[in-house]
Amino acid sequence: MQRNKVFTVLAFSSVAVLGLSACGSGGGNDAGQQSATVLKVAFNQNATHPQAVAITELSEKLKEATDGAYELELFPDEQLGSQAETLELVQSGAVDMAIVAGPLLEAFNPDFSVLNLPYIYDSPEHQMSVLNDPEITGDLYDSLTESEQISVIGAYHGGVRNVYTTDGPVETPADLAGQKIRVISSDTNVSMVGLMGGVGTPMPQGDVYTAIQSGVLNGAENNELIFADLGHSEIAAYYSYTKHLMIPDYLVANPAVLEAFSEDQRADLESLFTESVDSELASFDAKVTEAKKKAEDSGATFHEADVDAFREAVAPLLEEKISNDVTTAIFDKIEAAR
Repeated sequence: MQRNKVFTVLAFSSVAVLGLSACGSGGGNDAGQQSATVLKVAFNQNATHPQAVAITELSEKLKEATDGAYELELFPDEQLGSQAETLELVQSGAVDMAIVAGPLLEAFNPDFSVLNLPYIYDSPEHQMSVLNDPEITGDLYDSLTESEQISVIGAYHGGVRNVYTTDGPVETPADLAGQKIRVISSDTNVSMVGLMGGVGTPMPQGDVYTAIQSGVLNGAENNELIFADLGHSEIAAYYSYTKHLMIPDYLVANPAVLEAFSEDQRADLESLFTESVDSELASFDAKVTEAKKKAEDSGATFHEADVDAFREAVAPLLEEKISNDVTTAIFDKIEAAR
């Protein structure tokens, strides 16, 4: 049976039920026709997110380019677990691929922090040109392949992150004083919010709504899509444009998955991934506009912040993290690519 697109599947009760190892499926093919190897991709957002759409398009084109040998099956909405959990499943080989936030890779190599620092990218285009240039990031990405069983295929744009809170807009660092703000789990993010005036509080995305609703958190920092699509706009209605961060979302795979590709198939995957990055980036602005309208309809308001004050507040973090030959060389290339 030929499948022409990524299938979004219903949630199952456990990872074991899903049969997560890469397998030659596509039963029912004519005799002699090659069965597709269906690679399972874990994702923590919904199926309309620009990255989900990009993976869908990537799957269709990859299946065509490889004459039906490979396709991708997307599992959105944390069906396979949180990003940290699915990253572990990729390492073990239980899941083939996952989209994970950049700060999570700092736990395996602290030098990844240089790519996750506040205010280092001028634009999404600048960010993508840096993160998907092997001359800049290739050695860093390769550092995880053998030691951690993580292959970084490349990076998608994950939006511009801003602060949203329950008790009023945030215009200056003083407005964040004492407020517990959810961050992705990494020392860099915790330190960043601390310098911005708040208390960085790591937490899986799936727990954030309840934590804000119950008062455990005072807010979070993320892009407009997350703010609206996960309903955070209903309970932390003040969205403030601190514009502090653009972190990448990486498509990662277990190395054994990529080793099974032929040389031509691997080249197809890499070129088609590059196309999907361009497609995802092009669609993000439109999604932001839709998300803002959705959030406003739920009662949220959007506010400007003193970006220069926040940039100055987090400057010590850059000095701390750009501290060795690797991070210095990468940061210099980021600056040169502006």
